[in-house]
Amino acid sequence: MSSATQQPTAADQKPTGGGESVAVPHKSLLSALSFQNISAVYLFGLVVLVFAIWIPDNFLQTDTIAAVLNQNAVPGIVALALVVPLAAGVFDLSVGYTLGAVSVWVAWLLGNTSFSPTICIALGLLMALAIGIANGFIVVVMRVDSFIGTLASGSLLVALTLIISGNTQLTDGITEDFTAVASTKISDFTLPVVYMLVIAVVMWYFLEHRAIGRQTQASGLAPEAARLAGIRVDAIKFGSLIVSALLAGIGGILLTATVGGGSPSVGPQYLIPAFAAAFLGATQLKGGLFNAWGTVLAVILLGTVYNGLTLAGVAVWVPYVVQGVVLIAALALAGVKRRSSGGDAESSDELAEAKPA
Repeated sequence: MSSATQQPTAADQKPTGGGESVAVPHKSLLSALSFQNISAVYLFGLVVLVFAIWIPDNFLQTDTIAAVLNQNAVPGIVALALVVPLAAGVFDLSVGYTLGAVSVWVAWLLGNTSFSPTICIALGLLMALAIGIANGFIVVVMRVDSFIGTLASGSLLVALTLIISGNTQLTDGITEDFTAVASTKISDFTLPVVYMLVIAVVMWYFLEHRAIGRQTQASGLAPEAARLAGIRVDAIKFGSLIVSALLAGIGGILLTATVGGGSPSVGPQYLIPAFAAAFLGATQLKGGLFNAWGTVLAVILLGTVYNGLTLAGVAVWVPYVVQGVVLIAALALAGVKRRSSGGDAESSDELAEAKPA
């Protein structure tokens, strides 16, 4: 388990009148609020301060936070799509391509069939499910390394996207009934923000409060030991790739509804920001473990940086440099946190909790 959830030591306890010891809560509170545990929160405050001084007239607006969340809800869903497979120990480099393929597929259905928006959305999710099953077959059944296998499937999805779209923007048939799934607002926030938060809640619940979540983490931390403990590692890896594809598909549907069409070139640009958020999120809250709320924090931080740089009018290449630096730093920090939290002991704890009865 992470350092933030370790049991208090004798030094953290004080005797009661009957000679018993009780835990002192301030130690765990300080640990939870430490920079090491929630650095994204403190960095967010620093970023806000920098932009407030740099571009106060543009940045210090009441709708800045709403704008950041609205603009980054779909990227946030794609980042959350990576959390489950990464927790299970597999990469899914096809998430951006899945988003793009589903986006143009739904746009094509809306413009070339008489299907209702609901049916088109269902068929879009069916496509995402098929992609997830194909990825699972390649990685788990064919035993192709997930990094290579999902990259190869992403290449195939590029071809499929070009075939469906004819390498043109698809905008015909995009009705208000369909765009409402993304454009409807609750207060200042669009529905994709709500979807992202709901997905985060569900993912948090299953990863941290259900046996399947502990088994997923154990499969990623120590797959061979997990197999010996009776955990169905292959099934978990297969299922994680299906979850990833479905969430990427949801992102594709919401993207089509947001922009009012499907573009054959839109998917790949979501890949690096999603990995940057997922790995940065792993350095938050759970001591090196991939988790939903850490990823959401990372999405908000990175989105605020990108929004501020855009408002400041920096060169177009600057945000890409920031993304690359953040991804490298997040990879390094995630590795350091996992090692410093005691990888072997942590794996043993996860296995003990995850082992089937």
